[in-house]
Amino acid sequence: MEIKTSDIMRLKNTTGAGIKDCKEALEAASGDFDKAVAALREKGKATAAKKADRIAAEGVVAVTGGGNLGVIVEVNCETDFAAKTEAFVALTDKIAKQIAKAANCGNAIQEMIEDATTAIREKISVRRSERYESRGGVVATYSHFGRIGVMVELTGKATEELAKNIAMHIAAANPQYLDDKSVPHDIVEREREILRNKAKADKKPDAIIERMVDGGVKKFYQENCLTEQAYVRDPSKSVREICAGATIARFVRYELGEGIEKKTEDFAEEVKKASQSR
Repeated sequence: MEIKTSDIMRLKNTTGAGIKDCKEALEAASGDFDKAVAALREKGKATAAKKADRIAAEGVVAVTGGGNLGVIVEVNCETDFAAKTEAFVALTDKIAKQIAKAANCGNAIQEMIEDATTAIREKISVRRSERYESRGGVVATYSHFGRIGVMVELTGKATEELAKNIAMHIAAANPQYLDDKSVPHDIVEREREILRNKAKADKKPDAIIERMVDGGVKKFYQENCLTEQAYVRDPSKSVREICAGATIARFVRYELGEGIEKKTEDFAEEVKKASQSR
């Protein structure tokens, strides 16, 4: 039977698959649109399964929301080329908005990924996501070229402008903890031990070593705790000081691919193996 171009394009727009794949799916389904969609989704599942052991460290960190609701999500693929395509950027935005609509949306997201895998032909995975819904507070998000994403919730005398500014600060300063009370005890003790050993190695008098250790711990807090950091837009003030009546309840910062061990290609070895296999 003859497959109409309009049906092919409709299937392409629905699934994100390539034109050739859509035409073949419609032909195999004798023009039945729903069967063709199901077939392409099954093909997407098979493609995704084949690619499951590949390393996906590229991608996009997407954010969405405002007011009292926000979402941050990291969606990974295999290559920077694919990550920059219109289809992949649209996918990450769609996933973020889906999470914003409903916290439990795993099946819907899986379908999106399966459809996208057929079109993009790389392993695609949602590595992590967070969803904030504030009761009486303000949630702000910030994305830095899709490589770094931040979400922060403020309560008390909070404004969207202040929350946005703090989100931008978090992107730039990369705090590890909210405040000094958030730092685990063992981390503080380890830092004290390092500082104490350094002071002893420098042959500092015992009478001042503990004062030096206390000073070093205070500096550690100023470098690593959000509320104690010097505010990037006015380093004469701390983030705590610029909050002025607002309280930072929580924050999250994603940096694309952090913690993923990327595969390094040895092209000389690859060529050698290829020549030996002939």
